[in-house]
Amino acid sequence: MRVRAPEIGIRRFSLFKRIATTVAIIVASLAGSAVAATPAQACCVVPEHAIIVCQSASFYANYNSSSGPVGYMYTLYYGNKVGHTRGAHPVYNGWAATFDFGPNVWGYVRYECLGGWGSW
Repeated sequence: MRVRAPEIGIRRFSLFKRIATTVAIIVASLAGSAVAATPAQACCVVPEHAIIVCQSASFYANYNSSSGPVGYMYTLYYGNKVGHTRGAHPVYNGWAATFDFGPNVWGYVRYECLGGWGSW
């Protein structure tokens, strides 16, 4: 029996090591996909240049699906340089995740107030 005990211990350690490596790979890949899918951060997509085409547009910190935009920050005016990549950054009920290039802040503005795509 004493001869087999170290052999079993080595097998268990090897199996444990393989399981731990597999779990680490799965967790890392899931974490990577979760980060890429986070809409507010939009980490991997550079915002497409646009401008505000409305006379004025309220800029909010966040969007709540039940109550609409929340956390009024300030007003953007015609010609302010912003960014939003169509198809990559989210639009919820007409409110688009937008990057304000002035103070470098993410927020939400009405999608119809975005225009002049690629104009600067």
